[in-house]
Amino acid sequence: MASSKDYLNFILEQLSELDGITYRAMMGEFIIYYQNKIIGGVYDDRLLVKDVRSARELMPDAPLELPYDGAKKMILVTEVDDKDFLNNLITSVYEELPAKKNK
Repeated sequence: MASSKDYLNFILEQLSELDGITYRAMMGEFIIYYQNKIIGGVYDDRLLVKDVRSARELMPDAPLELPYDGAKKMILVTEVDDKDFLNNLITSVYEELPAKKNK
């Protein structure tokens, strides 16, 4: 099942206070970037973020789910209605991710 543009727009509105949020459509889903780093995405109308320590600490009971067959599991974000929580989560995940490698 592909994600809806309405759900993507809802997530983008929740993250609108962060500068540098962008997305890219890919095979019916949406990859979410923060300041040019992939932090997660919208898959089957679910917000999933990379499985990093800070995300697990902020959401200790959140399940790990597959964004699509063959992918690494990611953390399901269930508190998408809490704008402050989401902004804190995204900045925390961003800080843990390695810098983008130059080709």
